[in-house]
Amino acid sequence: QVQLVESGGGLVQPGGSLRLSCAASGFTFSFSSYGMSWYRQTPGKERELVAASTSATGPTIYADSVKGRFSISRDNAKNTVYLQMNSLKPEDTAVYYCKAHRFQANYWGQGTQVTVSS
Repeated sequence: QVQLVESGGGLVQPGGSLRLSCAASGFTFSFSSYGMSWYRQTPGKERELVAASTSATGPTIYADSVKGRFSISRDNAKNTVYLQMNSLKPEDTAVYYCKAHRFQANYWGQGTQVTVSS
């Protein structure tokens, strides 16, 4: 079955950087044909889209709140998608989730906590 495993979260000071990774396995089709996204969620709020790679060759999409600070990338040979987060702010604190999608199929990882605090 499809598995998405996030890693790289942790505690970082404001202004710092983190790189999240999401390793995918069990796909029926090639990894490059899946859209890969990062979402985040804080308690009491809906999960929100942070960044998306629509396909291996398609455009990337960013939430306005992270444009210029976050960057999504993918290594199709490793079936892995990354989220490079720079200039982190306390409001970036959340659980970050990886999502894979292809047509009507959606798959989620278990999430990784990112805490930005001094």
